[in-house]
Amino acid sequence: MKILHIFTVTLALIVAGSLQAAVNPATAPHVEVVFDHPENFRDIKDSAVPTDKGMDAILKAIRDYIVRIADPMLPKGYGLKIVFTDIDLAGDFEPWRGAQWDTVRIVKDIYPPAFSFSYSVTDGSGKMVKQGSENIRDLGFQFRAVMDESDPLRYEKDILRSWLSANLRSVGKP
Repeated sequence: MKILHIFTVTLALIVAGSLQAAVNPATAPHVEVVFDHPENFRDIKDSAVPTDKGMDAILKAIRDYIVRIADPMLPKGYGLKIVFTDIDLAGDFEPWRGAQWDTVRIVKDIYPPAFSFSYSVTDGSGKMVKQGSENIRDLGFQFRAVMDESDPLRYEKDILRSWLSANLRSVGKP
């Protein structure tokens, strides 16, 4: 009986927290990232023979990065939703190099990163204040001054950071 009581109290706290986030916009997420049919994306592979686990990890890293970078750029109460329709990571796998290279992404200027997505920005009342769609391909990606040379998504993250900074800078300002 005591275990049932503890379970009931715990469940009630979880539900109350969820309801508070739904009612209180200050605690609700400000940034939403959606991947629309990622199985059709041009290149989110983790190897020459991609795995679902690897592709999920890549998408999670991109989502987490956008949320972490964009959230502080938005004015209080504003929200951003990005819906990716295609992603092509920098570099590619070159299977003709042999089996030992199956998990090595070769980064050359002939394999530039690209993103296709739509976005919308809403104010505190839910009114859309900015929207659009983007097709970004950075042919000069290797000339970017990236912060973390060991990050396998360094070029993609820098492109997204630049886009977010340029497009969210004026949001909420007169």
